[in-house]
Amino acid sequence: MSSDPEQRREDPTAHHHEQMFDSEKSVQRNPHPDFKSVEASRPPWRSPPSTTPAFAYTQTAAPSWQPGDGAHDAGASLKHAHVPIDPYAEGRPATFNYKLLISAIVPRPVGFVSTRSKDGSSTNLAPFSYFTLINHDPPLFVLGYAGGFDRAKDSLRNLSETGECCINIISEHYLEAANATSVNAPYGVSEWALTGLHPGECEEVKASRVREAVFSVEAKLVETREWESRATPGKKTGVLAVVEGVRFWAREDAVNEERNLIDPSILRPMSRLGGITYGRTTEGVEIPRPEWSEMSKEAEARGIVKPKQDGQ
Repeated sequence: MSSDPEQRREDPTAHHHEQMFDSEKSVQRNPHPDFKSVEASRPPWRSPPSTTPAFAYTQTAAPSWQPGDGAHDAGASLKHAHVPIDPYAEGRPATFNYKLLISAIVPRPVGFVSTRSKDGSSTNLAPFSYFTLINHDPPLFVLGYAGGFDRAKDSLRNLSETGECCINIISEHYLEAANATSVNAPYGVSEWALTGLHPGECEEVKASRVREAVFSVEAKLVETREWESRATPGKKTGVLAVVEGVRFWAREDAVNEERNLIDPSILRPMSRLGGITYGRTTEGVEIPRPEWSEMSKEAEARGIVKPKQDGQ
């Protein structure tokens, strides 16, 4: 059952007026009245031929870029005006901010989170696109839950009560199954059985990892913080959970000998874009981080080593 702000399942015990702002009926993420017809009109999934790498590197668009060159679009982006948007403007519903932000802050990694109830009687599997890595020592991750503790869904309730979870990274080969966990099925229906995914035993936590996942993280809860609405004071609209990774699982063919790199051609991670759109990662570019001792030579030669000023 998903607690993802983007894919949350409605609580069947909640009253209609308590329906979460991000439910499908209110947000209308799917812009197509007949999605299957639209999907059928599109080209089929492009699987790389055996002679083509699943993940390829290309040059950047401007490999000869030098300090001071700015954007490589010949100034085209500067010809467009911008409009300011007040997130708390009178009459602006919270769903507008939600749809705007999930379409602009992209791509977002997806944390596919497994939890288990305190008594071990039930489990939950949910996708989160309010998710990311924030530190490596210790390994820390954040998860964002829509709604407060007063209306906590299975995932948040399990995490709060047990202090444990397992985070899995969604890859191309099980996208459909992972997305299916966001369905508004009746309370108590198992996501594992519904999707056909296979639970794997963990070492440090009781929640299961997804065996189909190329990379998984066993994690323990560090802290939570509940957020209150700006538009409706007193209303709890979100919970931030910080968890610490205590054990990593990597598929043997995807990790290097030193156990410090995952091969993107095997991981094939899926990301979230706006609405119902996911993104594939099939190409990459490499840009070394510059060293000032080298960059300063070019910058000084072009006369652009200047002190900082207001607005610059």
